[in-house]
Amino acid sequence: MSRRVNLPTADDLFRPTDSSAMAEPAPRERRVRAVPAQPAEPVADDPRHRPSGRVRHDEKITIYVTADELVDIEHARLELRRHHGLAVDRGRLVREAVALVLADLDERGHDSMLVQRLFES
Repeated sequence: MSRRVNLPTADDLFRPTDSSAMAEPAPRERRVRAVPAQPAEPVADDPRHRPSGRVRHDEKITIYVTADELVDIEHARLELRRHHGLAVDRGRLVREAVALVLADLDERGHDSMLVQRLFES
């Protein structure tokens, strides 16, 4: 027996309660899928540039972000889910972004986006 609690979905919580709104046809159902653990095409030949994906992680870091940065991360997560059908958590999103930035740094060095942004700040 699963100990997981079955909670209502966002659609259940935010459905229209007005009878006139309920008469409108429902939007087509979107299929959301979890992102595969390994990308279809590797980011680079170097294993350092492959995000770890959905695996148990033995190491942990704590980062502090502003409220606006957290909202931006959450907005990106929801954008991926709504418009691309990709269900990712914030940790996965951040690991993917870090992998992309580090690959760019290795490839472009001084001309990388990371170096340029750090010089600007």
